[in-house]
Amino acid sequence: QVQLVESGGALVQAGGSLRLGCVASGNISRFTKMGWYWKATGKQRDLVASITATGTTDYADSVKGRFVISRDNAKNTMYLQLNNLETEDTGVYYCNAANGILFPWGQGTQVTVSS
Repeated sequence: QVQLVESGGALVQAGGSLRLGCVASGNISRFTKMGWYWKATGKQRDLVASITATGTTDYADSVKGRFVISRDNAKNTMYLQLNNLETEDTGVYYCNAANGILFPWGQGTQVTVSS
């Protein structure tokens, strides 16, 4: 069974930066397209960044130019660099597959951006 563990969330001031990490264990193909999802209180969980096994990335308009997704297939690890954070980025960030077939969700990691 696949397990996803996110880390790196924190309280940060607007304009600051964070680096989130995701470690995947279990039967996950290194060819799986992966992504980072964001969920704010009272809102649905949205995909904000994705990356294919070969490194092709895609971003939601709201984070384009500020967030950078990367992955290390050898370590089954994925990262999300969050730059120039805005208060609207506050929420819980989750990692998961981004090809329509989701693994069980992890706990997520809380990012809180203060003004």
